[in-house]
Amino acid sequence: MASRVETSMGSGEIDEEGDERGGMWDLDQTLDQPMDEEAGRLRFMYTEKKFSAFLLLQLSFQSLGVVYGDLGTSPLYVFYNTFPRGIKDPEDIIGALSLIIYSLTLIPLLKYVFVVCKANDNGQGGTFALYSLLCRHAKVSTIPNQHRTDEELTTYSRTTFHEHSFAAKTKRWLEKGTSRKNSLLILVLVGTCMVIGDGILTPAISVLSAAGGLRVNLPNLNNGVVVVVAVVILVSLFSVQHYGTDRVGWLFAPIVFLWFLFIASIGMFNIWEHDPSVLKAFSPVYIYRYFKRGGQDRWTSLGGIMLSITGIEALFADLSHFPVSAVQIAFTIIVFPCLLLAYSGQAAYLRKYPHHVEDAFYQSIPKKVYWPMFVIATAAAIVASQATISATFSLIKQALAHGCFPRVKVVHTSRKFLGQIYVPDINWILMILCIAVTAGFKNQNQIGNAYGTAVVIVMLVTTLLMVLIMILVWRCHWVLVFLFTVLSLVVECTYFSAVLFKVNQGGWVPLVIAAAFLIVMYVWHYGTLKRYEFEMHSKVSMAWILGLGPSLGLVRVPGVGLVYTELASGVPHIFSHFITNLPATHSVVVFVCVKNLPVYTVPQEERFLVKRIGPKNFHMFRCVARYGYRDLHKKDDDFEKRLFESLFLFVRLESMMEGCSDSEDYSVSGSQQQQYRDGVGNGNESRNISTFDTFDSIESVVAPSGATKRSSNTITRSSQMSGGGDEMEFINRCRDAGVVHIMGNTVVRARREARFYKRIAIDYVYAFLRKICRENSAIFNVPQESLLNVGQIFYV
Repeated sequence: MASRVETSMGSGEIDEEGDERGGMWDLDQTLDQPMDEEAGRLRFMYTEKKFSAFLLLQLSFQSLGVVYGDLGTSPLYVFYNTFPRGIKDPEDIIGALSLIIYSLTLIPLLKYVFVVCKANDNGQGGTFALYSLLCRHAKVSTIPNQHRTDEELTTYSRTTFHEHSFAAKTKRWLEKGTSRKNSLLILVLVGTCMVIGDGILTPAISVLSAAGGLRVNLPNLNNGVVVVVAVVILVSLFSVQHYGTDRVGWLFAPIVFLWFLFIASIGMFNIWEHDPSVLKAFSPVYIYRYFKRGGQDRWTSLGGIMLSITGIEALFADLSHFPVSAVQIAFTIIVFPCLLLAYSGQAAYLRKYPHHVEDAFYQSIPKKVYWPMFVIATAAAIVASQATISATFSLIKQALAHGCFPRVKVVHTSRKFLGQIYVPDINWILMILCIAVTAGFKNQNQIGNAYGTAVVIVMLVTTLLMVLIMILVWRCHWVLVFLFTVLSLVVECTYFSAVLFKVNQGGWVPLVIAAAFLIVMYVWHYGTLKRYEFEMHSKVSMAWILGLGPSLGLVRVPGVGLVYTELASGVPHIFSHFITNLPATHSVVVFVCVKNLPVYTVPQEERFLVKRIGPKNFHMFRCVARYGYRDLHKKDDDFEKRLFESLFLFVRLESMMEGCSDSEDYSVSGSQQQQYRDGVGNGNESRNISTFDTFDSIESVVAPSGATKRSSNTITRSSQMSGGGDEMEFINRCRDAGVVHIMGNTVVRARREARFYKRIAIDYVYAFLRKICRENSAIFNVPQESLLNVGQIFYV
């Protein structure tokens, strides 16, 4: 197993922060395959591959069911929400259609499909994916646990800046103040909370609009019956989420394809049958005439027209399953022209029957195909709802990895697609809120007002984040950044000003939902940050550990103690608290740090970093387990087994390094560091090891090229020559004696002199969230009989 381990550069040398000096050896170079070839293979795995034309078309077809369900079902409710009080002038229909055409062209087509989708993080979309890109290119993360070794990951891609470039100046400006980092985080959280609101509102409006078609053929049907039918469909939809979209996903693409085929065909029929002159709406002149006729109603109607572009936030968040080129082909060839025909057909019908605007979609369907179309519309609404629910699950998982959401259970529902997950707690919360919205409003117009408010805020957030992406990641010329920003904000701020008029007509719903989730996410992140700062400030210096001696001043009992900590450097306060209250500790101590990185995944062979703490006779190690925001801590992953495999590999490799020395007094002690820097080789081979002063004092170690072809037998023989075999045998005996997982149970409380809002946030909100969230022991599947909790209290 290829892995990364850190070798100790000393038996007790202390750096400025009290941690041991160390170096890191990349074990990828001990494989039979050369390092460059292996790294290239891994990088190819995580970049967009070249697809054949047939495969690309197949993926484009499949993307219809996952990506475009929400955007495709907008014709169900757009015209009614645009003219909720009826159509007073038939010419208004042409103006509204022209606005719909250019809204679809400017926002979904030009901005999202051809610009924003290219800003994905190795195929991952959503606001947190953009935030992860920014965190890799600038130190904007509010939790300061970044380290240089993280940048050596295969999946950690970033670019360098010229010192005097505009990108470098922007980077320094962002990194300069904590308030700017917090503002960026809050912006990302607002966008995420609005998408969660979409996960509630999309099923409500889509299913209610589809079920409303019953009233067309059954005019005596009570609206309450329609609501009951919609609620039954919603309950069924959320109840089958635990099966995952992989089980039923093969139906999604055909359903949505049939939906687009039907609405396009019906649109062409209505244009031909009722009023072909609606095609003049492709001229933007009619937008000018629409607003010139004036009145506040024209302006507020933009809130309804904006519903024609809903689904773009789910489009970006659900991007992970398909290459960007497949998504672009599907939109330009199928989605875009079919939507234009559908809206044009409805406009042609409404020109002749303006009083049918309330049920424009179903009224415009020929009677012969009404019931087949009703079935397809209901199925398409369910698929659209599934897309936003899946996007919500994905964003919650990303927020978890960034320390912005309480620990909840995440279930991986597919062996083939890593991105398909199910979050039970969030699923039932979404269902309850969705039913409450549907049964509470009973009217798609008010739900549409709420929906529009959420969508426009997500668009604004995405625009602001894209500005930073274009500067820091793409390094675009400032003129291009300026043009993108101005064009996007002019359109989106226009829509935003329109939805402000509808805040009191249902638009307050997403604001309340987003505010509740924002409080939860920010308070949790604040508590996580304060816990990390407490760990950093109270960590124990290596001088104190070395002063205790090999026995640490206590009885060393057989066994292995895995001490979990959030620190990737230094000895955590929990350990000193533990050994000062108990008279014994384990013969082998491993400090385990589970670290989430701003990357979408960490390859399994690069998961663990291992490092020795202190001299060998201390038998103390550090293991950093690194995860990306898409990686899952699944129960069937034997975390402990992989940890010990990495530990044994480290001991072997460290001993092999000693065995390769051609100097009799060669050792990995602090006094011999200069020998490492000068190069110690075997024959003509040499290696250079250096250290640098950071918070963890780690530097890359370039292994000798001869080590690449060294067989496992040679490694074992070298280990035995230098005592590595004895240490491995000792660790194995301790492991057989028992492994104890030592975890801190840190209680965070506000100081007495703290302000009242801080006391409420910490003592009540954060404490409640800690009480109901999952324990770390459950995430790592730690047996209760092997768990030892160490309690401590700190005040903020």
